[in-house]
Amino acid sequence: MKTLDTVLQEHRTFPPSQTFTEKARIDAAGLSALHAQAERDPVAFWAEQARELLLWRTPFTQTLDESRAPFVTWFADGELNLTESCLDRHLATHRRNKAALIWEGEPTERGVESRVLTYFELHREVCRAANALRTLGVKTGDRVVIYMPMIPELVIAVLACARLGATHSVIFGGFSAEAIRDRVQDAGATCVLTADGGYRRGKVIPLKQNVDEALHSCPGVKHVVVVSRVGCDVSMHAGRDHFWADLLRGQSAHCPAVAVPAEHPLFILYTSGTTGKPKGVVHSTGGYGTQVAYTTRHVFDLRDEDTYFCTADVGWITGHSYIAYGPLLHGATVLIYEGAPDTPHRGRLWEICERWGATILYTAPTAIRSFMRWGDEWPKRHDLSSLRLLGTVGEPINPAAWLWYHETIGQGRCPIVDTWWQTETGAIMVSPLPGATATKPGSCTQPLPGLSVEVIHKDGTRCQPGQGGFLVISRPWPSQLRTVWGDPERYRKTYFGDMFIDGKPVYFTGDGARLDEDGYLWVVGRVDDVLNVAGHRIGTAEVESALVSHPAVAEAAVVGRPDELKGQALVAFVTLRAGSAQRSDAPLSASEAAAEILRKHVVKEIGAIARPDEIRFTEALPKTRSGKIMRRLLREIACSGRARGDVTTLEDIAVLERLSAQHSDEE
Repeated sequence: MKTLDTVLQEHRTFPPSQTFTEKARIDAAGLSALHAQAERDPVAFWAEQARELLLWRTPFTQTLDESRAPFVTWFADGELNLTESCLDRHLATHRRNKAALIWEGEPTERGVESRVLTYFELHREVCRAANALRTLGVKTGDRVVIYMPMIPELVIAVLACARLGATHSVIFGGFSAEAIRDRVQDAGATCVLTADGGYRRGKVIPLKQNVDEALHSCPGVKHVVVVSRVGCDVSMHAGRDHFWADLLRGQSAHCPAVAVPAEHPLFILYTSGTTGKPKGVVHSTGGYGTQVAYTTRHVFDLRDEDTYFCTADVGWITGHSYIAYGPLLHGATVLIYEGAPDTPHRGRLWEICERWGATILYTAPTAIRSFMRWGDEWPKRHDLSSLRLLGTVGEPINPAAWLWYHETIGQGRCPIVDTWWQTETGAIMVSPLPGATATKPGSCTQPLPGLSVEVIHKDGTRCQPGQGGFLVISRPWPSQLRTVWGDPERYRKTYFGDMFIDGKPVYFTGDGARLDEDGYLWVVGRVDDVLNVAGHRIGTAEVESALVSHPAVAEAAVVGRPDELKGQALVAFVTLRAGSAQRSDAPLSASEAAAEILRKHVVKEIGAIARPDEIRFTEALPKTRSGKIMRRLLREIACSGRARGDVTTLEDIAVLERLSAQHSDEE
């Protein structure tokens, strides 16, 4: 594949309002000046950010070292502990008694539970937890696995590990015992922090049971600490297992933070793939902390009075960077929710926004499309006037979902920051700045100052505006992953073995993209999801965007199946918006006639080459608990009628069963 065809066109622009710009941290002139400063001397630019944004025990004198590229270092001779920047420095300010964490649990028969921890209280709990871990022998350099629901103890556990200089590895609560086992073994973890269980759509997820099953094959784990979340009975292994409350009882609220070198591994985060050996992405302390602090401040235009609501789980990189670290580095108030967005009703997130007066909402396009499908009546039941900024993360957002988010949730007045980044990048790389950048629905706009993200052909030449190519990062960045845990050669081959500019290896993101005439970036999806249709290389994300632009469609996933004539045929799985059959502007129901209407709509939007060969209507798409559509399973259904792959991370197995049954009925 030398290039790819890009066919989706979107020309609407939304400049920041004068009202927002007047109060913003940075306007268009300020952004231009920041870009100029960064381009004059990128290394000096990042040194200035690091010194301003973080507390250093030992100031660094060396910024970037590329002598062993792609194994780079940043601020290597400096020492720090990131929790001092997240917690300690706020205690001598007005933020001492400011809310750091606001938590709501999933509603249960006991009603809605909530907790608020001030910076003083969060600091105290982190110190007590760190002291408790120290009594178990956890020390600097040890690896600690954390497998918990979205409760305050999850954030406390992450920071307690960092306080001691122990490398944490959070495993998302939706993973199975086998996935836990593989990650514990790969990391060489000596301690696991978990809970008796967690709530998800009213059901109890047996977390401790999963850990027990996993640890049959993990003799290196000496201790397991259990938070009592749901109150269910769990087996406790004498000498190995401890209840969190018992362990913290009597612990001192004072725990000196351990200073570590800037390149010390802060955490290992395993990519979410379920096949093959798990890939542990390693992030440093100083470089990661610098870029996370920088992006949190500018992308979210963060202010002291904000209540910031990120719907991600700390088990994913978004939760690490923009719940556990980034907002706390700036003394923000962070709102977190334990459960599903449709429990006990489909207005749950809007209810939370209204109750706590959320001012910033950061969520995923998959969630936004679900909200669209459920209908406008849910957000309209709640007062969302406190919101001033919206953000998206996780995958490219199609223009129709962007516009719905802007109009229905933001009520036409909230800027949207559409962010592009990855687990491996550690922090946001491409995003508009809300007081400075005119946005285009579906485009993440331009790289942030100090970062170099480009679109190239396979031969390393740069693509011209409108040409599709490969998205690469052409120079080191502070929050860059440092290696794959225990496998440096895999790191080199996976990320720096495919793409070159002027003979020099550059980081390949795995995404296809194009730049438009204004230099705005349009990510068209994973290169793995680019299909060869009658000689054209088409990104499935563009076809999905065209389908969702029809007012009756809430969500679509497009996959390919072998075709003797075309090479690959396009198969679209479509969910319709609630009540679409009754709407005058979108009179569609699930039928062949409706499928033909959608085919014609795609042709009108982006051309005949993208016309779906087959459209299947479904009430829901198979997703992980983090909201990612499992296209691999859809591809298997499109090709063979059933999914045979690993489904351990699937949110709702019934969705897959219905799709398979539907295929059988059609045959």
